[in-house]
Amino acid sequence: MTFGVDGRHALVTGGSRGIGRAIAARLAGAGAIVTILGRDPVAIDAVIGAREAHAGFVADVTEPDTFRKVIEDAVAQSGPVDLLIANAGQASSAPFGRTNPALIQRMLDVNLFGVVHSIHAVLPSMIEAGFGRIITIASTAGLKGYPYVSAYCMAKHAVIGLVRSLAVECAMTGVTVNAVCPGYTDTDLVAESTERIAAKTGRSRDDILQELVSGNPQKRLIDPPEIADAVLWLCGMGARSVTGQAIAIAGGEI
Repeated sequence: MTFGVDGRHALVTGGSRGIGRAIAARLAGAGAIVTILGRDPVAIDAVIGAREAHAGFVADVTEPDTFRKVIEDAVAQSGPVDLLIANAGQASSAPFGRTNPALIQRMLDVNLFGVVHSIHAVLPSMIEAGFGRIITIASTAGLKGYPYVSAYCMAKHAVIGLVRSLAVECAMTGVTVNAVCPGYTDTDLVAESTERIAAKTGRSRDDILQELVSGNPQKRLIDPPEIADAVLWLCGMGARSVTGQAIAIAGGEI
């Protein structure tokens, strides 16, 4: 199956690990020219060395001025961005009583404003070209509530609102805007969270994983390539009428 991404310049934020790396690899395998952004130069080099991306830059999505300069460098190297996958994100947990303004701001800076900065940097050239795909990697936390992550849920709900509004604004431009909303996914971030919970509570890793996937009717973690396949489809011409959507990849969780 061809998806029409051959030769398109794809920019994947947070592309050096986990979901972002799987997306980068899938797009590169389909013929896209893939640039990844991340904060770890060693991890970036590993992705490029594995031929899962063509170029990579160290960047922090929470620093708009330097971030924009990095994207300018990426454009100078590989051409205007056709496909933006705004994947960079971070999750912190705390009971609401201990969710202070600093924690809320940190979640907004990474998960919401990181998306905003990314879109601001590439949308004008997409509109000028009459083609673009903007895909945010949100979360089921943008579609429902979870306990102890109210700040994260706030940010992800805001991303969904941005997607829905911008999709309507861009409807006549050739640019589509969508969100992919994974449930708990088999990544190193989930593994690290599981280890932290185990260290704090003394519970076994298996017990913790069973609790994490209890809301998923399939009772399993999502595989990153499943998310990458959905992103690839949204990037292609076959999804040109799909915009303003928040697509859950969560085993039926609602």
